[in-house]
Amino acid sequence: MNLEFFIAKRLTASKKVKSSVSAPIIKIAVVAIALGIFMMVLSVATGVGLQQKIREKVAAFNGHIVISAFNGNASEVSTEPIALHQKFYPKFTAVNGIDHVQAVATKAGVIRTASSFEGILFKGVGTDFRWSAIQEYLVAGTIPKLGKGYSHEVLISQYLADRLHLKVGSQFNTFFLAQGQNTLPKARRFTVSGIYNSGVKDFDSVYLIGDIKHVQRMNRWRPDQVGSFEVFVSDFNRIAETGQAVYQETGSLLNTQTITEKYYYIFDWLKLFDFNILIILCVMIAVSTINMVVALLVLILERTQMIGILKAMGAINWSVRKIFLYNALHLIVRGLLWGNGVALLVLYIQKYFGVIRLDPESYYVTTAPVSIDYGYIAILNVGTILVCLLVLLIPSYIITRIVPSKTIRFD
Repeated sequence: MNLEFFIAKRLTASKKVKSSVSAPIIKIAVVAIALGIFMMVLSVATGVGLQQKIREKVAAFNGHIVISAFNGNASEVSTEPIALHQKFYPKFTAVNGIDHVQAVATKAGVIRTASSFEGILFKGVGTDFRWSAIQEYLVAGTIPKLGKGYSHEVLISQYLADRLHLKVGSQFNTFFLAQGQNTLPKARRFTVSGIYNSGVKDFDSVYLIGDIKHVQRMNRWRPDQVGSFEVFVSDFNRIAETGQAVYQETGSLLNTQTITEKYYYIFDWLKLFDFNILIILCVMIAVSTINMVVALLVLILERTQMIGILKAMGAINWSVRKIFLYNALHLIVRGLLWGNGVALLVLYIQKYFGVIRLDPESYYVTTAPVSIDYGYIAILNVGTILVCLLVLLIPSYIITRIVPSKTIRFD
């Protein structure tokens, strides 16, 4: 039997402890631990969730890596065609960690309706397009049906549909600038098959998604020529390494660019969340530790006579210190259980009901996304326990200064 653990357990269950002077201080310490782990779990889950959601949205409209021709065009409009037949298409087997490759082409245009007009970027896609990445943002209608012939169905954003007064089934004219001088714009009439809302205004205010054959015909490209290739990777954390490997495999005539490079301003902003999360973790652990130190000191001072008796009976200093460390561990675990329980409850409510709303203009999402990773939660809990116990070794040193001959006589 572990004598120290047995004594600590008896002290914890003692009714005298619950009615003693230290009772309110112990409760405050438990609440501090619970509040600390609650804030830590919440901050990590929401911070990581927001980062993952924004990454998914950017990748849904661009892939993770874009392969295009070298040109001096700073816009996203496809000007130089690339041969569809490449060694990396449709399967990029030369580089590990690549899930999917799709061919696309873009062309700038203007949508004109009876009441308004808007500039757009028509993104032409083929049957290889990963619609599953866009599917979750679909708010009305269906995905455009693409086949052998020319499909006039398009996917338009909620933002553009509201400004142009369009709905599912509406038809509208789009005018595209033709290549070459003194050439009239080319007109196309499309039908709205679906409406999406990603929450990212940079995409919603621009993209119109439809059949790539329209871009090929207007640019006078052959059916085996496209504007660029979009590559999806399985591990986003290795996107820089994978992007470099893709660049090495695509040859000198093609350029590659990762979305972290293309949309650096978004990903630089996301990196700030890591720093904010770190600050919150440090502050919460510091607050929890300070409260536990105070609680432990009060417990030691309140049990001075008991400590003297144990020492008089032959208990060594480390054995007595372990009793109070076990007692502190019990309080820490109790606080962690409450904190984790409430945090998980709040996170699951947010995940399934989206109670907390965010401004998409600032955060690119309409509801606060959460990522519930039990691995992260376990690390936070174990880390909190270890840090608290290591710090508590310092105040427990006061036990070594207690002299039995003086404390036993203390009344």
